[in-house]
This record gives sequence, structure tokens and C-alpha cells, in this order.
Amino acid sequence: MSRSRMAVVGGAVLAAGLVVSGCGADGGGGGGKGGSGAESAAAQGVLLNQVPMAKVSALTGARGMWTTKKNFVKADLKKIVGYPPAGGKAQWTVPLSGEICWSSSRPTEDGLIAVVFKNDKDDPAVCTEIGLVDLNKGTMRWHKQALEDGSAQMFDEVTIGGGTVAAAGTSGSAAWTVGGKPLWKSDPGKKCQDVGYAGGDDKLIAVRDCGGDAEHPKLDVQTVDPRTRAVKSSHSLPAGTENAHVVSVDPLVVGIDSGKAQGGMSVSEFLSIDDSAARGKLLGTIATSGGKYGKYEIDCPATEVEGCSQLAVSKKAGALYLGTQDPLDAGSEAKNDVVAFSLKTGKRIGKVAGAEEGRLLPIGLDEGGQVIAYQEADSISEDAGAVWRIDPASYKKTKVLQNPAAHAEIEGRFTSDRELGYAGGRLYVGTGAVSAPDNVYKEKQPLAMVFGPKQ
Repeated sequence: MSRSRMAVVGGAVLAAGLVVSGCGADGGGGGGKGGSGAESAAAQGVLLNQVPMAKVSALTGARGMWTTKKNFVKADLKKIVGYPPAGGKAQWTVPLSGEICWSSSRPTEDGLIAVVFKNDKDDPAVCTEIGLVDLNKGTMRWHKQALEDGSAQMFDEVTIGGGTVAAAGTSGSAAWTVGGKPLWKSDPGKKCQDVGYAGGDDKLIAVRDCGGDAEHPKLDVQTVDPRTRAVKSSHSLPAGTENAHVVSVDPLVVGIDSGKAQGGMSVSEFLSIDDSAARGKLLGTIATSGGKYGKYEIDCPATEVEGCSQLAVSKKAGALYLGTQDPLDAGSEAKNDVVAFSLKTGKRIGKVAGAEEGRLLPIGLDEGGQVIAYQEADSISEDAGAVWRIDPASYKKTKVLQNPAAHAEIEGRFTSDRELGYAGGRLYVGTGAVSAPDNVYKEKQPLAMVFGPKQ
């Protein structure tokens, strides 16, 4: 199967104590409930911090953005840097031996993230290094390679699930405990080869190619034992599925490209899977385009298993939230809408009218289970971005943060490789790549911006 060597993907939303997953609930058939908006709770935001863009001559990977109780953390050019959450100078830096290729989406409960990066001394063209970074302490706990016939294996992605650091790529897979003990490496002689992994607090999901070829893979989604990789539950994806992206581990929700994806998207439908038994059971299927409920905005990597954004999933509410490309109601002045789908049936169960100033994109949940959505800034109209909270029961939306108009143009330039997070009443907007200067604009594009109420 063809896989990208350097994955710099937008929308790394997840972080400890930050927006993590998604939410939604509603009863009824195809129509679902609708919600209205309110703005009384909106705080007028100010720009609290800007992380400058390093000088490079070519696009360079810097995927990863997280928050902890102590820090706002951003992957940068060959390093990971921790800042005060509300702005200020860097408090710590973890240097890396080369460019960042991939990083785990969210920290563990104790603030650990895994990262794949290059080694400029050995071979700056490939991603061979696996590191475990402690975001609470600002240190690299360990740094490993997986050797195959004396050469370092190449990896495309990495995650942490159930206390296991699992990496996969073009030359195989490997895993370690968070303590650094080796657990397994890929076996080329086996029928099923691991394509990639998705991790959660107590779970590890593997996507495996079981008997296909490069053009026609045969993919299974398997819940595995994090220590032994023994299969606990397995579900075969539909014939013709080219790639699979795990957007939620618990509940298990998978976005697939069955060859029907439209408009440049890498997901044609979402599958909700019950993995409580040895044979996984398909619960609901949600089409992302061409269905009776409209077309949806999703940002997923081309091939990697994790990394999708602009969506939200809630176990408690049993729903998937997506932003539409266009408003569903004729005559609506909103740029788009947010729609909730039942994970049990795949049917639409609710709708929230979007905003007139910019598209509304769900990015996760707050600690109370409310859906958090980002209102996109528009660099042309200079409408600033905003953050909205959506009630999963009533579908009413409330604006909680309005970014300043003075920075709307530069905020609106965060489009490709965009990373979003919301924590402690602050919005974090960044990019997963360090890029060369753009002479079109007078104001230089930063690597990340922090918005929040005036301190």
C-alpha cells in the first residue's frame, strides 16, 4: 500500500484538559432537532501570544500542538517547545535530531506524547526516530530506533494506547512500553501486516492489511491487546476500501475511503463499530457526500490512521458531529451548519444553524460534555474567528469567545495544515508545517497564535 513518508496534517485538535472528542444527541428520524444561537456569554478576545515562524527555504514538518495545566506546547522546527498557557516566553525546549514527521494527537493522562522524527546525522530524508516526550516536565524520556537487518526502520506515524507506544510505516511496525521496553516488531511472513494504529487511554486499535495488494488492500480494523498485539475484536472493512482513519477509539468510529470520496476528501463514509465481541459489529454508516443530508467538511490525512479533524464524537451522547459544506436550509444566511448523527443508526438526529460570519466546524468537547466549534476567520472579509459551545441536548449554540478583528486577516491565513485547540477559555490556532516566507502579505505568518480574554 502506498504511504506517505512525511505526514504533516492539519487539525491536531486533541490535548490534555483541552477539547478532546465530540458530542451530540437527539431523537427522531431523518430531520432531527434544530438549535438557535445566542451571544450573551461571548468574551471579547485579545491576542495573547504569537509563536514566530522559523526561517526555512522549504516546507518542513512541525506537526503537533497540545495543552497541559502548565503549558501550551507547540512542535516547531526540529524541536518541541512549551510556553505559558496564556502567552509569554518559552519555558522549555526539547531539541530533536531532525524534522518532525508525525506526533500523537493527544497526551496521555500523565502528559506523554510520542513523536516520529528524522536523524540528520544518519539520513535526513527518512523518518526513523521514535521519541517519548513528557510535556509536564519538558523532557525527552527516551529515544529509540527499530532495527531490521541492521538498518533503522522507517515510520510514518505513531500513537500511544493502553500504555504502549506503537509506530507503523512503509517498512513495518514496532512497539514499546512507555518505559521504553520493546514489545514487538512486524513479521514480514505473516498474512496480516499492520498499516497503522490509533490509541486511547486503555485501548489500542490496529488497521491491518490482510491479503490485499498495493492497489487493492483488504483492510481489517482490530482492537488488540496493547502489550501482546493479540486480537480482541476484528471487523473487515468493505471491499474496495483504500484507507481507514480511526477518529474515535471508544466508541470505535472509523472514516474510510471506499473509492467514493469526493471533492478532494479522503473519507467517503464513517462507520460506527461495536468492538465488544470477537467479531466487530457494524452499527451505523454515515456518508460524507452525495447523501440526502448534504456534504460535509472533514480534514483527514491521505493515508495515516490518526489525524482527522473538523469533527467530534461523544460516547455519552452516542453521536458524531460534522460541519456541512453549505447550509441545509434554502435562504439561510449562515455559511454552513453543524449536524449530529446517531452512532447506532447512522441517521441524522440534530442540526445546529451555523454563523453568518464564517463556517462553523466542530473540534471537540469541553470538560462538561458540551460540543466546541470553531468559527473560521476570513482573511478577505476580515471577519475574525470565534468559539461556540453547542448544547448536545437542546442544540442551542452560545458564543464563548470572539477574536479581535485587528488580527482577522492573519488568523484567516491558517488554512492548510491547521491545528486547533480550546482550553481554559483560550483558543489555540497553529499550523503543522514551517513554511518559507510569503511575500504577498506584509505581516509575517506565525507558527501559532493564542487568543483569549484580556488578562
